[in-house]
Amino acid sequence: WACVTVPCKSVTFSMATAGLSSTDTYICVVLGASGDLAKKKIYPTLWQLYRHDLAPKKTFFVGYARSDLTVSALRSKAQPYLKYSEDEKTQLDKFFEACSYVKGSYTERKGFEGLNAAMEEIEKKHTSGGEQAHRLFYLALPPSIFQPVTENIRATCFGKKGWNRVIVEKPFGKDSDSSAELSKHLSKVFVEDEIYRIDHYLGKEMVQNLLVLRFANNIFGPIWNRNYIAAVVISFKEPFGTQGRGGYFDEFGIIRDVMQNHLLQILCLTGMEKPSTKSAEDLRDEKVKVLKSIDPLTMDNVLLGQYVGDPEGEGDAKLGYLDDPTVPKGSVTPTFAAAVTFLKNERWDGVPFIMRAGKALNERKTEIRIQFRDVPGDIFEGQAKRNELVIRVQPNESIYVKMMMKQPGMSFAPIESELDLTYHSRYKDTRLPDAYERLLLDVFYGSQSHFVRTDELAEAWRIFTPLLHTIDREKPAPLKYKYGSRGPPEFDQLCDKFGYKYSGTYVWSKPDHKL
Repeated sequence: WACVTVPCKSVTFSMATAGLSSTDTYICVVLGASGDLAKKKIYPTLWQLYRHDLAPKKTFFVGYARSDLTVSALRSKAQPYLKYSEDEKTQLDKFFEACSYVKGSYTERKGFEGLNAAMEEIEKKHTSGGEQAHRLFYLALPPSIFQPVTENIRATCFGKKGWNRVIVEKPFGKDSDSSAELSKHLSKVFVEDEIYRIDHYLGKEMVQNLLVLRFANNIFGPIWNRNYIAAVVISFKEPFGTQGRGGYFDEFGIIRDVMQNHLLQILCLTGMEKPSTKSAEDLRDEKVKVLKSIDPLTMDNVLLGQYVGDPEGEGDAKLGYLDDPTVPKGSVTPTFAAAVTFLKNERWDGVPFIMRAGKALNERKTEIRIQFRDVPGDIFEGQAKRNELVIRVQPNESIYVKMMMKQPGMSFAPIESELDLTYHSRYKDTRLPDAYERLLLDVFYGSQSHFVRTDELAEAWRIFTPLLHTIDREKPAPLKYKYGSRGPPEFDQLCDKFGYKYSGTYVWSKPDHKL
């Protein structure tokens, strides 16, 4: 299990402890190097690893795409998304000196033979004697061309002097059948240890912190069950709409885009039992057990919504989803969804796990909200609100406990307050790496703890496929909600129905720890 601490002013990294060699050669191939994902996320991530000396010393980056590009052109595309200071320009130059580019087809073998020749040239120049040469392939490509690309990689580009690893981006299919077909193909071409299905939420600081929070603190173990917890709400909220990307979004919808992957992964980590060890397989075994305990979703426990413009709003807020010119006329694709699931096991029997995801809402926020049961034998005449443990994934990473305390002063009335751990206040000199940085570094390590296994993916689609097929077939009309609101008012009714109490009385204050 690879954990790296990256202070803001200095970086501590040891090749020995990381299991990486300072003498071996490492080649990272970005397939789809001319695309948006490459310029906005992958090259910026590779730069950060290079910038902070996290990548092995002899690491080289090879871009591959159909476009007629040069390294200079790649740099021009990616540089607006790179973070660097004036005194780091020389280092940035060196980073791009370690980059190269190969033009080639995604379907014809000849292009991949050229890619392999370029890698062999790098290895020949920088590898001698008993040193190994390792190859990492990042598929920043649409699933429609995975089959020819992966077959050509395996047949032509796999190295023989070290490990070979392949990173696959979501979507991992659209339902159980398409996902199984993709997994079946990948299993024919690669072994499971070579496949890294990336879900960037598994690289986020607070998601990774869940295991330490749960299993390294004795205070939470005895109360992490149905006897004390009333409900768990996992939320993903964005304050903006599709903004011209409606054509892409309309094909998948909010459930496939966010809930079936990101939120379900968080649910697994919240609900799983303690693994025997920190190893990737033990961890993923426990996640699969959680998924197997969940019945397939039906419309009975699901709420769908679609945002409309707010006449009193400003700018994009005046526009609804159907006002996006890239969205098909009359589309009923949901931009908001809430689903209630239950884990049928001894620990969680009867506790609702409520997943909520939506666009054009009132704030940007991803969080896990664990609400505890009412205090038995209440002597405060209903003034005591339920305790909550809140894990804020983004933005402003934090963990806080909502609790009751005596109102300061002469009054004896209970008021809501919190025990607050806000990361940017507590860990001021610590840089929190981007999720992609952690995950790419994990691939170098060979750690699959934060990547999705084949059986895990199959179970996730088993839960959601019947619901998605019902929505695709019956096209239920989504509830309307205003741009900038909390979502459909019916969501609070759904929560109330399943035992989650929303009071709306708590107000969080940004901490000021200046003493």
